[in-house]
Amino acid sequence: MSLEDGERHFGSLNSELGGGSLLGSASSSFTGEEEKLHYVPIRILGRGAFGEATLYRRTEDNSLVVWKEVELNSLSEKERRDVMNEISILSILEHNNIIAYFNHFMDKNTLLIELEYCNGGNLYDKIVQQKGKLFSEEVVIWYLYQVASAVTHIHKAGILHRDIKTLNIFLTKTDLIKLGDYGLAKKLDSEFSMAETCVGTPYYMSPELCQGSKYNFKSDIWAMGCVLYEVLTLTRTFDATNPLNLCVKIVQGNWTMEVNSDLYSSKLIDVVYQCLDQDPSKRPTADQVLDQPFILSCKPELEERVALLNSAMKKPKLNTVTETPVAVVTTRSRDVYFWGGGKFTPQKLDSFKGGSGAQYVCAGESHFAVVTVEKELYTWANIQCGAKMVGQLGHGDQASYRQPKRVEILQGKAVRQVACGADFTACVTDEDQMYMFGSDYYGCIGVEGDMGTEVLEPVLLEFFEERPVREVSCGDHHVVVLTQHGTIFSWGCGEYGRLGLECEDDFSSPMQVELPKGAAISSVSCGSDGTFFITDIGKVLACGHNEFNKLGLYQGFSGIKNHPGEGFQGIPYTTTLTLAKQLSRFKIQTIAPGKSHTAALDERGRLITFGCNKYGQLGVKDFKKHQGVQVLVGPFGGKTVTKVSCGDGFTIAATEDNQIFAWGNAGNGRLGMPADKGFGSEVCPSMPRPIFGSLHHVPDLSCRGWHTIIIMEKVLNSKTIRSNSSGLSIGSGIGQGASTTTVDLDIEAGSDNESQDRGLGGTVEIETDESLLETPMMSRTSGDSSCPLWLRRELEDAEFIPMQSMPGQLSSFSESVTLPYEELKELKAAAAALSTKKDLPTMRMSSGRVNGLDEDDLCKRGECKASCEVAQLRETMIQQDSRIQILEKQVSEQKKENERLWAAITRISQQGCDSNGNHRPDQMPRDGGGRAAGFKNYGGRSAGASV
Repeated sequence: MSLEDGERHFGSLNSELGGGSLLGSASSSFTGEEEKLHYVPIRILGRGAFGEATLYRRTEDNSLVVWKEVELNSLSEKERRDVMNEISILSILEHNNIIAYFNHFMDKNTLLIELEYCNGGNLYDKIVQQKGKLFSEEVVIWYLYQVASAVTHIHKAGILHRDIKTLNIFLTKTDLIKLGDYGLAKKLDSEFSMAETCVGTPYYMSPELCQGSKYNFKSDIWAMGCVLYEVLTLTRTFDATNPLNLCVKIVQGNWTMEVNSDLYSSKLIDVVYQCLDQDPSKRPTADQVLDQPFILSCKPELEERVALLNSAMKKPKLNTVTETPVAVVTTRSRDVYFWGGGKFTPQKLDSFKGGSGAQYVCAGESHFAVVTVEKELYTWANIQCGAKMVGQLGHGDQASYRQPKRVEILQGKAVRQVACGADFTACVTDEDQMYMFGSDYYGCIGVEGDMGTEVLEPVLLEFFEERPVREVSCGDHHVVVLTQHGTIFSWGCGEYGRLGLECEDDFSSPMQVELPKGAAISSVSCGSDGTFFITDIGKVLACGHNEFNKLGLYQGFSGIKNHPGEGFQGIPYTTTLTLAKQLSRFKIQTIAPGKSHTAALDERGRLITFGCNKYGQLGVKDFKKHQGVQVLVGPFGGKTVTKVSCGDGFTIAATEDNQIFAWGNAGNGRLGMPADKGFGSEVCPSMPRPIFGSLHHVPDLSCRGWHTIIIMEKVLNSKTIRSNSSGLSIGSGIGQGASTTTVDLDIEAGSDNESQDRGLGGTVEIETDESLLETPMMSRTSGDSSCPLWLRRELEDAEFIPMQSMPGQLSSFSESVTLPYEELKELKAAAAALSTKKDLPTMRMSSGRVNGLDEDDLCKRGECKASCEVAQLRETMIQQDSRIQILEKQVSEQKKENERLWAAITRISQQGCDSNGNHRPDQMPRDGGGRAAGFKNYGGRSAGASV
């Protein structure tokens, strides 16, 4: 259907549904300014009288939402009004215990209502799952408080729900209640207004409804009493074989059974009796239920718990926009692959399909872990010969499960994040609580007391019950946690100071890490024997083993070195959080430590590597040692890298344009490349090479040891759905602010040259001249409030003696400077002017030609040697012309200074001239040689050069 047809159809449908402002105006054109929201269907949750409920994942923030689909053609006029009434009610309700409404869309004759998703089912299912085992009074009070809070809110808004029942009370996996389904709701003008229509579910009908009398908000209180009765007894309040008998029992008040007074307090039971009073006027209001003493005594704790659970949920936010939002629904194929450990080709896992689709992955030395879109945790072994596990799978035994298996002990817990150590596992839930299992040899499980060396099932770390966890990261034998309050805790093996506790001691329980004053940590990342901390301004702190400079702690010098050596001061290890000065000029977003090297991504999506390069894992087309950090250009020129992970001597990265690259040690299948094609243990590509034949989007990626696990997604088809939300829309997503970046480094690389160097695997090696650390965000001036005191001191305390630059002279720098190849033509005039200087040899050649031969021609004729000479000549030319550019700037600055001083001379001379314009000797100071002091001859005329 064309856009014009869609708009005409929408206009007629709007008038059919009442023509109000609810569906908004369709007159606006379909422009590029409209906000696009991307959704991926997961699975159908259920079907009702009006249509289907389907689970979707919103890709901007990976939140789960429900689309309630309503086929309008099959509805009567009254049913259409009921549907639109639900949207009207939902749009004005906003409460922590009420299903949130986000948006609604029109797709031909289908109305799509976007709602909050509750991943714990409904209260009816929860009661059935009890299998006759009564709830504790604490749980009953928790449920009652939430239901009463929701009912209070809708009644204050003047809304009568009219269909409160256990099937319409939804739960999250954290037992947070959400009251939903407002299709039968009605707005009353006041608390004294009455409704007459007989609607609702028979089991929860009030006596006045059964008798056909007028009813008001107290009818909802009756239904709430029935729900509370079911929670206390696990049976229906009134039951019968036919509707007539049911109504008789309701009117007479014949309950199915009595509440267990031995288990529940009399005050709680009294609330049930009050809510189920035959006289509506004697029933309490929802506010009065909340004012019961047994609720008031714990109300602050209950409120805080509700708020905390809601804040832990990733929810789209309502936002008022001027443009009409557009939903882009994309069907995708998402698969999980792993390789390594002797498997040379990627192995596909069939366990993660539909609602079990993988969201996050993590690799340990001997196991894998996956968090699904439904926030369930799966683990399995990745070792050979069926060796026993030590509990890192969390299944309660030592079996080596070769296929993904859900961790049943965590059933009902919404797992948000998982991290794997060498032989243990940590996970964080939506409640910001932390569970751990596996080997406790180094005390990594973090539970006080004698747990033994093997913890086979997940245990809750009580230490963090009052310290909500934001993020956890695991090294081989240590753990680091970042809390929601910004504090850092670490424990486990302390060798080389990897815990950041100013010692090398081991700790079996969480210990707080002292942060530099003014430092705010945004994320943590553990390597095998070191730890990185990224600050909120994108700077990197590190502690632990700095072998091969894998922490980036080597210090470069500019000016006169006051230490013997080759220009770099080695730091073997550090026990305190130390600034990685080599990364200070970047705003780092992600750090991916490997066994002996590290990769990082900055805010522009540039890939930076440093550390050991024995297997070419730095991706710089050689196997040499590199003391500085490398900014990979080559295949990544002009591309934004989105994911990167490092293993034992290899690196794997994914780009924004859906390409996956691997390089480094290819032994034992590390790179996922077939052995029969020459990618055996003897082959170590030192340049990023693409893997997989087709393009894939990579939501997540993890490497450890020789293993890799990756989520790969292919787009199958998409369709665009017009929104009709009257300005109500989801806020802009996380990924929408990402800008297209180039690989130029402000002063050292240009985009044109990068395209030329792409085939050469060019890199920019940073040897951290301290002068280059002076970015606008990190000025050394005391007035710069954006630079924390600790960071400023770190930079100021760098051990070097700066060389003073002369006026107009550029500060020296040790980075290899590269200019766009085309721009060299502009320097011909400057080169000619300076060619007389014998100490500055220059080289000129036409673009891409040597001795009259084109570089492409050389390659075609198989003259590889000549082609290499072309590359060497080009590199030499770039270096020489860079020096030309520097000298040209120096000459330009000197000329400006000369002109300024000549103007001063002219002004002074005019003040001291006789009537004929000649200088008066008596008015000019003389030096010892009889010359005018302060001036020298320059270029055949007097020029000022103040000494």
